[in-house]
Amino acid sequence: MSWLSSSQGVVLTAYHPSGKDQALGGNHGKGGEEATTSRRYGQYTMNQEITKVIERPPFDRSSSQDSLDELSMEDYWTELENIKKSSENRQEDQEVVVVKEPDEGELEEEWLKEAGLSNLFGEAAGDPQESMVFLSTLTRTQAAAVQKRVETVSQTLRKKNKQYQVPDVRDIFAQQRGSKEREPPDGRESQSVRTDENKYQGKDDQASSLAVGEKELTPLVPEEAPASETDINLEVSFAEQAVNQKESSREKIQRSKGDDALLPSFRLPKDKTGTTKIGDLAPQDMKKVCHLALIELTALYDVLGVELKQLKAVKIKTKDSGLLCVPLTVLLEQDQKKVPGTRIPLIFQKLISRIEEGGLETEGLLRIPGAAVRIKSLCQELEAKFYEGTFNWESVKQHDAASLLKLFIRELPQPLLSVEYLKAFQAVQNLPTKKQQLQALNLLVILLPDANRDTLKALLEFLQRVVDNKEKNKMTVMNVAMVMAPNLFMYHTLGLKSGEQREFVMAAGIAHIMHLLIKYQKLLWTIPKFIVNQVRKQNTENHRKDKKAMKKLLKKMAYDREKYEKQDKSANDADVPQGVIRVQAPHLSKVSMAIQLTEELRASDVLARFLSQESGVAQTLKNGEVFLYEIGGNIGERCLDDDTYMKDLYQLNPNAEWVIKSKPS
Repeated sequence: MSWLSSSQGVVLTAYHPSGKDQALGGNHGKGGEEATTSRRYGQYTMNQEITKVIERPPFDRSSSQDSLDELSMEDYWTELENIKKSSENRQEDQEVVVVKEPDEGELEEEWLKEAGLSNLFGEAAGDPQESMVFLSTLTRTQAAAVQKRVETVSQTLRKKNKQYQVPDVRDIFAQQRGSKEREPPDGRESQSVRTDENKYQGKDDQASSLAVGEKELTPLVPEEAPASETDINLEVSFAEQAVNQKESSREKIQRSKGDDALLPSFRLPKDKTGTTKIGDLAPQDMKKVCHLALIELTALYDVLGVELKQLKAVKIKTKDSGLLCVPLTVLLEQDQKKVPGTRIPLIFQKLISRIEEGGLETEGLLRIPGAAVRIKSLCQELEAKFYEGTFNWESVKQHDAASLLKLFIRELPQPLLSVEYLKAFQAVQNLPTKKQQLQALNLLVILLPDANRDTLKALLEFLQRVVDNKEKNKMTVMNVAMVMAPNLFMYHTLGLKSGEQREFVMAAGIAHIMHLLIKYQKLLWTIPKFIVNQVRKQNTENHRKDKKAMKKLLKKMAYDREKYEKQDKSANDADVPQGVIRVQAPHLSKVSMAIQLTEELRASDVLARFLSQESGVAQTLKNGEVFLYEIGGNIGERCLDDDTYMKDLYQLNPNAEWVIKSKPS
């Protein structure tokens, strides 16, 4: 089944700070006309420039990564040649992609919307109260990133003679400081959260908090406790760490060079309040995390002098059924009708399963392509028979399945790394150190749409399993990175119209990024603690404001305020003694359990005690089916990892409820 036609296309609006209308990769249209790119089965090119792109450029070590010599890049160029041959055996229908230059300030305006700050400009700008709580939690570098974009939008709107005004971010922060000075903390919750956060998040986290506008700032990273070279500090803003590093170690900072095969063994130091993974938070808190992650990523790029370019896809028409060139969200809608709750496309899962059935010890796995003619035939047959359940998977050879998996990734209407952030992923190679590259990738993974992130995770886990068999299949992590990089990043690289040396540097760069994604994937799905703490502070402030509004409402309605406060206190305390938590599992048992907090009590201990008491429940559950959750207080909902120390977490969030339940699918 053909999935390309002249009427099926995607309009991509590329945001560049200046210049004329451009096509992806920097090609300019002539005579002011819109530049267009033609797409043939996953390959975005400019006027049939593909033959030039895949010609191997001469090697010059002077401007490429030291770790990537001509021999080690062989797999990359071979993969590009295989992709070209695959495309030549596909149909000639084309999908048009139009790239237009945005109006002045449009990039910044879109950025503010993505960061959840759209009410700082436009008709809602006169009432910025909704954003004041959010802004009050930002670090110095985050605030600077917001201010820079607000000022650009403000200048643009003034030039356009808009009737409404855009408030200066400095004025908004000043309003927030003034309101804090006028309004003392109200209620046990806001006081205890501030005290306990400062006490139990450590000096690093205290240093990362910021009172914007003050002349003196506390040190961002305490000099008496320098982090290990292999530690990833998640308690302090990444951008603030970069500022501190630039200011204190200007002579020591070296750009990220060296053998990729000898990448450091980065690790996450143990956090007594628990590590938070993507998927552990409630949707309302995860939305705040994404807003903060975008601001933090932008701040990090600003501090390091790297331009953060974003694209935007304006969809005209895409296929609404089928397997190839179908948006991930559409695929999942189809698949969830057959397998409710599935988060990864069924065809993607089946292709990986078929590859693994052939054994991951096969030499050259992923590198050796299937026969192009056979791949074309399989695609047509899959389109017709996959959802009917009549496709004969026994006829699919292992190398064919691997080629189909890569083809599926290339033929997504929008790249797996997303249109919006693909250039930001590419720009990671320009960051000075590997630690900063890893920090940026962590934030970018958080920013991916759910479907893209889940599918990427499944892909990286599979690639790691391939690497685990490198002794037999001869596919090291670098080999796998070389082969997979063009399939994930070719959306831009095949559209480049540049010198041969730049092509080599770009190829080396994206292969390096692919290597980082595979090697450090377990770290990349972690939500930094400093961002979780910012969400806690936002929730605390919002609760305080809501409580104050409620008290005013009750007073107007002539209710007894003291009665309300007494009820509120009793609801929070619930006659539980200090130092004791009450654990409940409403979906499993009618009985709750009071547990005395100790220094060594962990979440896994709480689960074990509860399940041992409820023997009937324990017998019906398998290990790992239920988890302990922190619900309410200064967080919406958070699934706790087994090594969370309950006393430390209780002191951070004393008003939380503790609930045992299964994770939502």
